[in-house]
Amino acid sequence: MFHLVLVTPEIPHNAGAAGRLALATGATLHLVRPLGFSLDDKYVRRTGLDYWSQVDLRVWDSFEALRATADPAAGFWYLSTKASTAPWQATFKAGDYLVFGCETCGLPAALLAATDAEHTLCIPMKPGGTRSLNLATAIAIVLYEAVRQQQPEW
Repeated sequence: MFHLVLVTPEIPHNAGAAGRLALATGATLHLVRPLGFSLDDKYVRRTGLDYWSQVDLRVWDSFEALRATADPAAGFWYLSTKASTAPWQATFKAGDYLVFGCETCGLPAALLAATDAEHTLCIPMKPGGTRSLNLATAIAIVLYEAVRQQQPEW
């Protein structure tokens, strides 16, 4: 249904949680190297529990390589704390890519600079509360809004 993309993820727990979210929604999980952990890491497997082997997982050497193989009709949505559009203001379609950056620095500035503002999203938060959310939490918020828009009959 959707594609979850983690660009240079650093924390194995987040990749494992993203894998569970992908499996729960029928999404494909894409990890873009370099990874801050081994896919054999016990923490990835522990967070993904016994479902990890069932996750539709693809690992890429670069974001450009992933982008080159994507369906040209697919939309790419980039998550950034610097954006001003909320996920529920976006119109997602099946097959779209939801792109998240690494936990400590987000998406690369060059990637965001090459993206139109209409496809850059931010999860609104109360001013003064916190500067960011856990990566797996952010993925869940955006992914389930995209799924909600498709109105699956699960």
